[in-house]
Amino acid sequence: MKTDIVLAGVGGQGILSIATILGAAALKENLYIKQAEVHGMSQRGGDVQSNLRISSSPIASDLIPLGGADLIVSLEPMEALRYVEYLKPEGWIVTSTAPFVNIPNYPEMSAIEAELGAWPHTVAFDMEEMAKEVATQRSSNMVLLGAAAPFIDIEVEKIEDGIRTVFGAKGEKIVESNLKAFRAGLAFAQNKK
Repeated sequence: MKTDIVLAGVGGQGILSIATILGAAALKENLYIKQAEVHGMSQRGGDVQSNLRISSSPIASDLIPLGGADLIVSLEPMEALRYVEYLKPEGWIVTSTAPFVNIPNYPEMSAIEAELGAWPHTVAFDMEEMAKEVATQRSSNMVLLGAAAPFIDIEVEKIEDGIRTVFGAKGEKIVESNLKAFRAGLAFAQNKK
């Protein structure tokens, strides 16, 4: 088993939380994990990317080569497209369609959606809207993690345990809100694979 994931988005959207949860889940399954440091401006509003490699055998490098990623998980649609050169031909893109307009020449959404639509394996939806419907907008990264879960070879229960571990100190209400968001994303994506 080996899953190479490029996590992408904008600083402040919760990429590190996703990586931490998947790391905790991988450890519970006795898997090897390597994560490259977050690259980019991890301050709020700057573009951010991280490599996350999970495997049942030892991993030599923490960086994913071009054309080597099984999955791009992006909290921002333009950021998903920024890293498609890392995706395997049979790889999946799981991305939000809610733009984070942080530059003056941000492309038209119709152009971004057309480019995303050209990829054969894409799950694209408004994670923020779904998060507002089922929990809170602050849990939108958990919605996206749920949508990515069917494409990651880790038991859903272990990912949920990771959510409990990461958010446990914030109280049961926060844990349940994040679990609810995760499950909504999971339900949305389960029929896409």
